[in-house]
Amino acid sequence: MENTKLKKIADNADMIVNGYAFTQNNENYRVLNLNKPEHALVIDSNGNVLETSMDDIEIQIVKDYFLKNKKYMETSHA
Repeated sequence: MENTKLKKIADNADMIVNGYAFTQNNENYRVLNLNKPEHALVIDSNGNVLETSMDDIEIQIVKDYFLKNKKYMETSHA
């Protein structure tokens, strides 16, 4: 993947944690490993895996990051 494309993904991400770009997409979240862009994941708001190209260990790491930090991605309705 081109560096300009990765930069655009990172710039548009709602949150980046340890090299993983998290972007909310309707009710789901897309996650891209910016260091290995062939590793991607789509999860729902509860952390259930919908699609992935990651191995089980990486999935668990990303899910932990997501569940610990998803409150920072939620939009305020105030």
